[in-house]
Amino acid sequence: MNEKQRIWISLAILILLCASGGTAYAADPIPGVNIDIGTAEGGGGATTVSIILLLTILSLSPAILVLMTSFTRIVIVLGFVRTSLGTQQMPPNQVLIGLALFLTFFIMAPTLGDINQNALQPYLREEISQTDALERASASIKQFMFHHTREKDLQLFLEYTQAAPPSGVTDIPLTALVPAFAISELKTAFQMGFMIFIPFLVIDMIVASTLMAMGMMMLPPVMISLPFKILLFILVDGWYLVVRSLLLSYNA
Repeated sequence: MNEKQRIWISLAILILLCASGGTAYAADPIPGVNIDIGTAEGGGGATTVSIILLLTILSLSPAILVLMTSFTRIVIVLGFVRTSLGTQQMPPNQVLIGLALFLTFFIMAPTLGDINQNALQPYLREEISQTDALERASASIKQFMFHHTREKDLQLFLEYTQAAPPSGVTDIPLTALVPAFAISELKTAFQMGFMIFIPFLVIDMIVASTLMAMGMMMLPPVMISLPFKILLFILVDGWYLVVRSLLLSYNA
């Protein structure tokens, strides 16, 4: 038997061993995992419902964060700053969103502290029910949103639902207050973004006019204006002014 025949015989034996091993492995049952939601011993049905509600709230938390806090205005204004500078992906999205999150927590700290003191802590001490805690928490967040919502926007949604005029802030339904607050934040953010665009637009116009007067038609004005815009933003301490304007806009 030569070397070539030995190699073919070895390969055939190896294939047979793999086939027999795979068959034996496939014959073994695969263990299954079942998850059942039911009533536990000791009246755990309420606990199960609470867990489901908690998971639902966690899944909706991004929408709650975006539409019921100052996050919308902050992230849009920071996006306008980057666009007006023309730096494309500098600062990157992770930096802008991280800064917007921390500014949101800073601005919302009084409201969150009020919710913690009047709703969460009494509920954890079992002094109030879950319904009372939700009502107290919604009252605090309603006060914040109502203070920064335009009357015209709120009236739009109240008239659409044909609801009776609310007697106070706590009587305003969240289904009307949240979208009214969102479009008010969008308008304010775009107004601030327009004011940010003006000085950088002037620089672009000056650079484009200068290049055209010098006969440099083929040179992109953006390449020349970008260093001047960055220099202007550094000289006036732009990030400080932008963040200061955002903070002051919520103290008005």
